[in-house]
Amino acid sequence: MSRVLVTGGSGYVGTQLIAALLRAGRPVRATARSLAREADLRAAVRRGGADDAGLEVVAADLMSDDGWPAAVAGCAEVHHVASPIPVAQPDDPDELIVPAREGTLRVLRAARDAGARRVVLTSSFAAVGYTPKPGAEYTEDDWTDPDTPGLAPYPRSKAIAERAAWDLMERDGGGTELVVVNPTFILGPTLTSALGSSAQLVKAMLDGALAVAPRARFGVVDVRDVADLHLRAMAAPEAAGRRYLAVADGPATSFLEVAGVLRRGLGELAARVPTSEAEGADLPRPVIHNDRAREELGWRPRPVETTVVETAESLRELGVLGGAGER
Repeated sequence: MSRVLVTGGSGYVGTQLIAALLRAGRPVRATARSLAREADLRAAVRRGGADDAGLEVVAADLMSDDGWPAAVAGCAEVHHVASPIPVAQPDDPDELIVPAREGTLRVLRAARDAGARRVVLTSSFAAVGYTPKPGAEYTEDDWTDPDTPGLAPYPRSKAIAERAAWDLMERDGGGTELVVVNPTFILGPTLTSALGSSAQLVKAMLDGALAVAPRARFGVVDVRDVADLHLRAMAAPEAAGRRYLAVADGPATSFLEVAGVLRRGLGELAARVPTSEAEGADLPRPVIHNDRAREELGWRPRPVETTVVETAESLRELGVLGGAGER
C-alpha cells in the first residue's frame, strides 16, 4: 500500500487528518517547513489516538521547489492542506496571495509529475461566499470575486489560489484528479499546543482577553469532520472535479453565540467569556449548504455545540489556558 502524502502535516487540520489516516492503517508521509517540528507532530498524532510508527516526516516549503519531487514520489493520494492562515490581515496582500497561489500550484505540479491519482485540496468558504449576494445563500456553485471592494487579503488569497488550482488541472493536469474541500470556520479539538487562529480566539474568550465578541456571522465545522471529508473526497470516484462545502448543519452562528455555548457547557471554565458584542449594524446570517457532501459522500458533521465545547476541553487538557481556565 503506497503512502498518502499530507502537506502542512503539523497544522490544525493536518494533524487530525494524519491521525485519522494512521488509525485506518494507511502509511503517511507528511511535509513540514522544518524537521524541527517532527517531534511535536508525532506527539500530536499520538494524542489523536494513532501509532506514529507509520508516519514519515519530510521537509518541504511552499515557496521553494526543493523537496517536493521527493515528497510526492510513490504517493498516489495527496492531501494538500498547507496554506498560510494569518492571526491578523497583513498590510501587503501578496504576503498571503503569493504563498497560497504558488504553493498550491507547486504541489499540484509535483503530484501530477509523480503520477498521483488524486489531490484533495483544502480551500475555504472564503473562496466561495465572501462576495455579497441577495439572500446570503451559498452553494459550491458560488465563488468569491477577488476584486470585491474591500475584500480582505485572506479571502482574496483563497479565491485566487483555488481558481489557479482548477485552471492548472483543467489545462494541464495529466491523469491527476482534483477535489476541493471548502471549510467554514474550523473549530474542534486541537492536537497541538501551537494554536491556530480559531483555537486562539476560543482561548482568548476563555482567558478573558477578549472582553467583547467581534461582530460576525459565519458557519462552523469541526476539524475532525474536515479530516473525515478529506478521506471521503479521496475515496469516492464520483468526487473527481467537485467542490465540497464543509459546514455543520443548522444556521450560521456568531462569536457571541459561541461564547454562550461555552458558558452553558463549561460553567466556571467559561466565566470570563464575552457577554456582549461589538457595536455595529446587524449583519446578514449566511445560509451555507452542505447538501453535496451529505448526499454524494455520506458525510455527517457534528453539532456546533459539541464542537465548541470540545475545543475548549482540548485547550484545558493541553494546559494552554490561563487564569480560571487552569483551575
